[in-house]
Amino acid sequence: MTIALQDIRKSFAGTEVLHGISVEIAPGQVTALIGPSGSGKSTLLRCVNLLEIPDSGTLTLGDERLSFTPGVRPAQDAIQRIRLQTGMVFQNFQLFAHQSALQNVMEGLVTVKRWPRERARARALQLLDKVGLHDKADAWPNNLSGGQQQRVAIARALALEPAVLLCDEPTSALDPGLAAEVVSVLGDLAREGMTMLMATHDLRLAAQIASHTVFMQDGNVVEAGGARTIFENAQDARTRDFVRTLTQG
Repeated sequence: MTIALQDIRKSFAGTEVLHGISVEIAPGQVTALIGPSGSGKSTLLRCVNLLEIPDSGTLTLGDERLSFTPGVRPAQDAIQRIRLQTGMVFQNFQLFAHQSALQNVMEGLVTVKRWPRERARARALQLLDKVGLHDKADAWPNNLSGGQQQRVAIARALALEPAVLLCDEPTSALDPGLAAEVVSVLGDLAREGMTMLMATHDLRLAAQIASHTVFMQDGNVVEAGGARTIFENAQDARTRDFVRTLTQG
């Protein structure tokens, strides 16, 4: 499923933070949004699943196409159709603290898809096994490491079989050892052909997993292309200066 953002603009409190962004993601492509803090990466990511409603521009997700007009909110059913095709993995996990790992993964299947609990339980166990946490099904989030919580969050995002997995700084809250667990899981999904769009400060994550990279600065796309090209032969000096931190960090 192709994802296309065309001339996306977004402002907060009168300040425009996305200045007409256009990005296209092909089916099975893993795209990393990189750039300094405040460049608009996370805002752009959140525009894809409409956690943030763009002020103008067009979003195409498969057969769904939404055009945005300043001050006009799209119909809720149109928003819901987009969101049902996206899975979101947040920086701070956002697991339900009062539910076990298994219950967290089951939740969307039961409440959104209306699956019977036993069917949802069986699917949730499959997904926990996929992320290496079958033995933690009954654990509460506060008894899991950060890496384990993020892997539960990935399993939960996958439960509704999204067309695209959106990852907002998926490793930034983790120390390097725990981050490696998450990178491994995301790498497996990439090899399986999962379409992914991730906003990340973790250039090693981007270099290892992404097939395509978009460098953003000050709400603009500075440079985009194949990940190897961006990291090894960037054309813009701003991109070269930024990716140099990959070898310095």
